[in-house]
Amino acid sequence: MRTVSWPADAVPMESPMAMPTQELGAAPPRPVLDPKPIADRLLRRRAGLIAFTIVTSLAATLVMAMAFAADRFMILELVALPLFASLFAWTAFSCASSAAGFVAMWREGRHRDTQGPLPVVKSRNAVLLPVYNEAPAPVFARLTAMLESLQTVRALDHFDVFVLSDTRDAEVAAEEREAYDRLCARFGGLVRIYYRRRVENIDRKAGNIAEWVRRWGGAYEHMVVLDADSLMTGESLVRLAGAMEAAPGVGLIQTVPVIVNARTLFARLEQFASRLYGPMFARGLEWWSGAESSYWGHNAIICVKAFAEQAGLPHLRGPKPFGGAIMSHDFVEAALMRRAGWEVRLAPELSGSYEESPPSLIDQIVRDRRWCQGNLQHIAVIAAQGLHPLSRFHLLRGFSTYLTAPLWLGLLTVGLLLAAFPTLAGGAAHEASVMAEAPMGWVLSASLALLLAPKLMAWALVLRSGQAQAFGGAGRALAGVGLETVVSSLIAPIVLFAQTRSVIEILTGRDCGWATQRRDLDKLSIREALRAHRTEAIFGLALVIVGLVFAPGAFIWIALPALALTFAFLVSAWTAEDAGDLGLLLTPEIRRPPRLLDRALKLRSAATVASLVTPDTPPVLLPLPARLGYEAA
Repeated sequence: MRTVSWPADAVPMESPMAMPTQELGAAPPRPVLDPKPIADRLLRRRAGLIAFTIVTSLAATLVMAMAFAADRFMILELVALPLFASLFAWTAFSCASSAAGFVAMWREGRHRDTQGPLPVVKSRNAVLLPVYNEAPAPVFARLTAMLESLQTVRALDHFDVFVLSDTRDAEVAAEEREAYDRLCARFGGLVRIYYRRRVENIDRKAGNIAEWVRRWGGAYEHMVVLDADSLMTGESLVRLAGAMEAAPGVGLIQTVPVIVNARTLFARLEQFASRLYGPMFARGLEWWSGAESSYWGHNAIICVKAFAEQAGLPHLRGPKPFGGAIMSHDFVEAALMRRAGWEVRLAPELSGSYEESPPSLIDQIVRDRRWCQGNLQHIAVIAAQGLHPLSRFHLLRGFSTYLTAPLWLGLLTVGLLLAAFPTLAGGAAHEASVMAEAPMGWVLSASLALLLAPKLMAWALVLRSGQAQAFGGAGRALAGVGLETVVSSLIAPIVLFAQTRSVIEILTGRDCGWATQRRDLDKLSIREALRAHRTEAIFGLALVIVGLVFAPGAFIWIALPALALTFAFLVSAWTAEDAGDLGLLLTPEIRRPPRLLDRALKLRSAATVASLVTPDTPPVLLPLPARLGYEAA
């Protein structure tokens, strides 16, 4: 490896900006901006969603209560009823939100303009790429492709790039610096590219971004925040900057990234689902959230002034895992900006925003464990003074997603106990299991309808939009929906069990830390899968034995989750295999990869990136224009 003699950082002269830590217990004296009144149509939309959720949930819960009351309520039935009501309510709300997206997109048909001429950008924008022990070759390959795309739309002079490294591994850091040197030489005097590696990764990614704001934020109007696996076209970056310039009251615009480059079956399922269902889900979210949308932490553009003034995160009181730095910082940052009057918008119609998916179920569970801890921290944030009610709802929805996992497991267990041991539910008189009652079948049918309807609606939208061939045709797209539904039905109990375990670990004080995300996987052995899923296998086997021995007539109701948990290791290993050419789960990006994706893949290997410049070529570090008050570092 070539020895690099350049300084540890290659950064411009600082342009400091104050970023005060926000008080959660005290609201700002008045909003920085006067929030626009919520439009009547948004109030009606939100009221409609709430009404649908309440009515359907009450109806389903009433049917369940009538079944329980056939003899008389018993202790386990009283436990099962609120568990069921909570789970059904969230399912109903998600379906209603998706249906709203379906109706909106159906009415728009092909007429919603997502193109038009590119705006003329006048602002200075920073592209921030935080990295943490990532393989440098694919990261810098994606960044190279993005810069080439910006060059194509003649916008390089309006975007500066900062690679913000929190890498702890010295060897990886050296490779980062070499890749950075080659990137600088590749673009010569066309763009300003900077690299900074922190000595201490205080507060993780949120602290990484905040440190940049405090040191260099004063020179920029907007910042585009990426993840290590992010990829965005130059056109999408220009459109985002233009949208921010046209709307001074907007503090943040979040794109909807499309999952790409999936190789394993697990990742292909995620890619297919996000591409087919995602636009409708996102359109539904935009339909009712308006200016009170949310932030997912990457592939978004942010007003630097708004972020600096309002998004300084405090440390939560108490020890980890609930105390300390806020891990899922994005929701909180968006809520604090909205508290001050800045609008937080979602742009589901904007194309050219991409990300990658974990290659296996195990990797998804590892990432989800971190998200679980971060979202449960929001329990201490939701009561912060001055937050918009919808911001509180986003926080509630985030952590309740994880709290419903133990509710689901509890409902499954209680249902099995009711069926297996009738005396627990009312003695010998309670001969027939509630699980076998006809009302239970109606409720189950309604639950399945709420889960399946959004998928079929998304498929119908693909047909209406004329995009069916991009998914392999109408028939293959529908078959893909069927395959995704079947496999996701096997995966869902495993994920819910893992989330339940995560909640228990967090409640008992276990901090998950911040592990590096594995992004590529060649193969997952059965032994490794069994080691990772042994707890699921034991619990699932217990459900199978209890069900078959004590309640064989009711076992059909729990067979799928029980068997999925028992053989979780096989499901995990199978879905981690290379998907190859299935003929299904096709997406437009697979059928005809956009130029940006194709270019990034060609640059992905270290050898290809290294061939862009000879090893002896020195890096080119360019000063920013004098009008910004910068000098060469």
